[in-house]
Amino acid sequence: MHINIQTNLSFIALLAIEKEAEHDQFRVYLKQMNSDELDEMIFPIQEEVTAAIDCTTCGACCKSLMINVTAKEASQLSSTLGIDESQFRLQYLEESMEGQLIINQVPCHFLEGSKCSIYQNRFIECREFPHLHKKGFQNRLFGTLMHYGTCPIVFNSIEALKTVSGFHASL
Repeated sequence: MHINIQTNLSFIALLAIEKEAEHDQFRVYLKQMNSDELDEMIFPIQEEVTAAIDCTTCGACCKSLMINVTAKEASQLSSTLGIDESQFRLQYLEESMEGQLIINQVPCHFLEGSKCSIYQNRFIECREFPHLHKKGFQNRLFGTLMHYGTCPIVFNSIEALKTVSGFHASL
């Protein structure tokens, strides 16, 4: 499949607004499909799209997402940066009452321009975003579509999936 890749964030944001009603229909359409078959459709699409887009030229996700961080990641990154772990946590993280760690600032502290200053050591949630390569895509439709207007990988993958799945909006 050849996908015409769109990376203009302004264009993508405008289309996201225009296609809100269409996406509601698309979610309903996809929910009726077999989950495993849907995964088989999205996996090759996301591979092609992800290979065609350089995330380090965008950084939109870093400007809008609250990232969960594991204790191990906090320890490793504080060590890599040469910062005492307690100081690292105080400066960069918040901890929920349940002990969940999360980056305490949006945009992310580690975003410099549109690039991640810790890219080689970025958190697992950053590495896996937008999670289109994981099984159970059908269960993440709402969350995925929330990023349609800000993530070129999501935008292009969803548009290609509409074609591959045979979806036709009835607006």
